[in-house]
Amino acid sequence: MLFSCFDAIFFVFCFPSAFKQARVSPLLKKPSLNPALLENYRPVSLLPFIAKTLERAVFNQLSVFLVQNNLLDSNQSGFKSGHSTETALLSVTEALRLARAASKSSVLILLDLSAAFDTVNHQILLSTLRKMGISGTALQWLNSYLSDRSFMVSWRGEVSKSQQLATGVPQGSVLGPLLFSIYMTSLGSVIQKHGFSYHCYADDTQLYFSFQPDDPTVVARISACLSDISSWMNDHHLQLNLTKTELLVVPANPSFHHNFSIQLGSSTITPSRTARNLGVVMDHQLSFTDHIATTTRSCRFALFNIRKIRPFLSEQSTQLLVQALVLSRLDYCNALLAGLPACTIKPLQLIQNAAARVVFNEPKTAHVTPLLIRLHWLPVAARIKFKVLMLAYKTTTGTAPTYLNSLVQSYAPSRSLRSASERRLVLPSQRGSKSLSRTFSWTAPSWWNDLPISIRTAESLLIFKKHLKTHLFRLHLTN
Repeated sequence: MLFSCFDAIFFVFCFPSAFKQARVSPLLKKPSLNPALLENYRPVSLLPFIAKTLERAVFNQLSVFLVQNNLLDSNQSGFKSGHSTETALLSVTEALRLARAASKSSVLILLDLSAAFDTVNHQILLSTLRKMGISGTALQWLNSYLSDRSFMVSWRGEVSKSQQLATGVPQGSVLGPLLFSIYMTSLGSVIQKHGFSYHCYADDTQLYFSFQPDDPTVVARISACLSDISSWMNDHHLQLNLTKTELLVVPANPSFHHNFSIQLGSSTITPSRTARNLGVVMDHQLSFTDHIATTTRSCRFALFNIRKIRPFLSEQSTQLLVQALVLSRLDYCNALLAGLPACTIKPLQLIQNAAARVVFNEPKTAHVTPLLIRLHWLPVAARIKFKVLMLAYKTTTGTAPTYLNSLVQSYAPSRSLRSASERRLVLPSQRGSKSLSRTFSWTAPSWWNDLPISIRTAESLLIFKKHLKTHLFRLHLTN
């Protein structure tokens, strides 16, 4: 299909040269890294505002074309409407938990790419776009967008000379991440050829598969898959960094241990007890205790700093700071914590209690429930339930990612019953398997079916969200 919607927007076939000059401001990836090492910096391109406005118009048109023609990888969650790091992690974690419920072990491999955005080959990318049906004015414009780019490095008030760029898509641009996702589309078939599942978020790629605990072919399968992936990367001018690639083995049960390592060339990959995955610390038992501990530490540090300046802040300013620096961390990917014991998430609740006391400048001994009511903050357990039910609503309306839609099933009675109009979900049976109580496919229908009908049948997400929060607030704080 010819992608010609650009014709209605632009009268020229080129991207203006003035918009191709980027100022690169190196940012340290993590505060804990050594600032003297160049590899610890992320080269973010600062581009003209007007250039981004123009890119946004193209991005919107290109995205519509790709979605309408089903050209995007359904397992790529980066920069797609309705998708997020949370939905990507929920999909992968669900597969690992379901495998464990079926008495299977699993392997999760987190691939690391070196400077992935910077090494994209323009000719391969344009060829991929052409195969997708993008031609004519659109392809000319994209060719112009990619070619003859340059950059200057800004560091401590000094600016380097301008340098030409022959490869890559600019980090910090609007179109760059989408073009990179398109560039990576053929990797999925390489992974699936070996019987692995996978999920991507931009250049972060997770591959995983489940197996019987006594399967002797696991090491060979992983080695063969990584070898083919490395070959694909080389063919596409990308570099797989095996020294930073992480391997997490989730045993069929807590008492079972897998002892193996993967040898690929001169690199050896050994299983880790924990791995940081899209900002979430995953552990080999899927207990998320390490993630909760990490989140608690970062929130405690933020609260410590807010307390020091609290005398100079108004109550409203303090609340805004706490919501931005503390509650945002408590809420990040909290759907993964559904079904965990109350004792496991208690540290997060203690952080929220401390945050509420800081807002009102109350002592540590102050009773926290009245403070939460005044702030209209749901407790941590209710916030987790709120997130899961929001995703459940999206699955019932078809607005969730397809990989989440497949995890739950709408209830359809075999004959005409009143319950057919109540928008209920099928609750999977736990018979014949280990507990499914921590899986999204069980917690979401269970919590969903317990909601009042008036909330389940809300006409829009906005109305559902409003009524759900009021319901949970009354349930957890005012009863």
